[in-house]
Amino acid sequence: MSTPFPFTAVVGQDDLRLALLLNAVSPAVGGVLVRGEKGTAKSTAVRALSALMPEVDVVAGCRFSCAPAAPDPACPDGPHEVGAGVQRPARMVELPVGASEDRLVGALDIERALAEGVKAFEPGLLADAHRGILYVDEVNLLHDHLVDLLLDAAAMGASYVEREGVSVRHAARFLLVGTMNPEEGELRPQLLDRFGLTVEVAASREPDQRVEVVRRRLAYDDDPDGFAARWADEETAVRARIVAARKLLPSVVLGDGPLRQIAATCAAFEVDGMRADIVMARTATTLAAWAGRTEVLAEDVRQAALLALPHRRRRNPFDAPGLDEDKLDETLEEFGGGDGSNGSGGSDDSGDSGDEDPDPDGPDGGGGQPPQEGPDDDGGESSGEVPAQGEPSESGQAPSPGAGEQAPVRAAEPFRTKVLSVPGLGEGAAGRRSRARTEHGRTTGARRPQGALTKLHLAATVQAAAPHQRARGRSGPGLVVRRDDLRQATREGREGNLVLFVVDASGSMAARQRMSAVKGAVLSLLLDAYQRRDKVGLVTFRGSTGEVALPPTSSVDAAAVRLESLPTGGRTPLAAGLLRAHDVLRVERLRDPARRALVVVVTDGRATGGPEPVALAGRAARLFAADGVASVVVDCESGPVRLGLAAQLAGELGGTAVTLDELRADSIAGLVRDVQGNSRRAA
Repeated sequence: MSTPFPFTAVVGQDDLRLALLLNAVSPAVGGVLVRGEKGTAKSTAVRALSALMPEVDVVAGCRFSCAPAAPDPACPDGPHEVGAGVQRPARMVELPVGASEDRLVGALDIERALAEGVKAFEPGLLADAHRGILYVDEVNLLHDHLVDLLLDAAAMGASYVEREGVSVRHAARFLLVGTMNPEEGELRPQLLDRFGLTVEVAASREPDQRVEVVRRRLAYDDDPDGFAARWADEETAVRARIVAARKLLPSVVLGDGPLRQIAATCAAFEVDGMRADIVMARTATTLAAWAGRTEVLAEDVRQAALLALPHRRRRNPFDAPGLDEDKLDETLEEFGGGDGSNGSGGSDDSGDSGDEDPDPDGPDGGGGQPPQEGPDDDGGESSGEVPAQGEPSESGQAPSPGAGEQAPVRAAEPFRTKVLSVPGLGEGAAGRRSRARTEHGRTTGARRPQGALTKLHLAATVQAAAPHQRARGRSGPGLVVRRDDLRQATREGREGNLVLFVVDASGSMAARQRMSAVKGAVLSLLLDAYQRRDKVGLVTFRGSTGEVALPPTSSVDAAAVRLESLPTGGRTPLAAGLLRAHDVLRVERLRDPARRALVVVVTDGRATGGPEPVALAGRAARLFAADGVASVVVDCESGPVRLGLAAQLAGELGGTAVTLDELRADSIAGLVRDVQGNSRRAA
């Protein structure tokens, strides 16, 4: 096993290290979600934490890591006698993105369960992680049902496996750590809320700190063992501090003053439910223990709020997590009088607890900051507004040739859209849009298993085994079942699709009110795609070319950002936009052949520029029909006289045309519209 990078050698990332250490002291805090760009030591810090975890006493031979002093009475390997055990290092278990449900929670031997009536259970990763660390890299890419199982186990401290009347329960208490890059998509808000703490990490913009990062990494790569040895004393000190904080934690008092500050802060920031209050209380208590105190101070409450509240402030998928620190300080000052704790309203740092002791390991290191090896930089970027140029008139007239590109306009208020689904039965990634064969959903039939059996169809299995009982010499009440008799249940659920938006940004769409409505419609469809767990892409066309504004991604909010800054103006190269979209689908089909596509063309149907623009657009559209790609055209034509060009385009695509008004879910046309078109994967 390779030597991990020392935790105390990680440069900067103070919030990340503090959040990990707090959970090491008290897993009841609820885990850590680490958000940040690639290359910011997220995985390095998590893996390094495992070396700091104190060793655990376990019952010898128990696959579920029962504590010898208090073994789990329901342990599948039990019952165990209370007594001495053996010591082993705390485990760090990694859950891969492509893991199956059986790999996570464990699997039952269905054949033995039916034939012998025994609960033959093979433990999963949840059992392996008990009393250790469960690390999920790219947690935002994990299937939703696995995230649900994972967080339920973390909340209950136990894992339950129930299939066809056979049930197994075992303890599963672990430190849950998830890392993610927001550019690849967000977690649903209700799943974000289940993580106790969250931290945002970014590479430092301070040259000296970046130099130190490179220096330490090169030294570690050249001699991992020697580098770890140089940091051994610091590692030992932090490990001892974790043990001391664990012992002190039960003695920490959360007074009425800090508790009132916690409640007032959660109310002021309008967080949903009571989980935030509970997490803040546990975090503040742990911060006090980490600092070597038995009393919770206002600075602990402030630090707890900075870690526990930002990800609970999101009201829709396009809101960035964050917290107004001025408002936080005002709330703490308003409700902090009379408790004898240090107020935080006069803090002049952006997130520090006001600790003036340069020794972070000292007993009064208020806020409990971890060891620091370099300046902390919160560099940011300034943003500016795009000045308006040649603003169009309300009548929809295109700008004069000399007016140039039009400034972006804001999207209108989003609305609930109709469900646009791909026809047929797919086999793509789990989602909520189109019908598909999935591991979860309603049972529609049975088949012979291909590989390991995961979902038993009991009735079909018994029916297959029943005719052979006499030939197999059955003499008792039990059913003689063989491997060939087992039947896998086939289930139908919903899949996520690739929703590729092809948006007309030409001069014919340039009227401010009109483009605002168009952007509002696309934003509404993006919200729908987020809720249905789709991948999205954005192709725009104007002037003389089509452009891939956003390659297919799971980050729906990234598409919203690109849409908001989309300028308009110029001719309408409809054919170029369609051809560019066709190329995007061709490449994406090679990368992810199981994911079916839905093309949403947002245009008034006009085509200008170049020779025979209408004929070229028709030929480009027929490529989609020939490939069996499902499509819908959102008709943006307005005014009393309409040419109906969008409907003609929809006919060439082999799809359906809807107006902006018809796109609303509350329109008279109904709530659901299946997109027409031949799907190569249709049932």
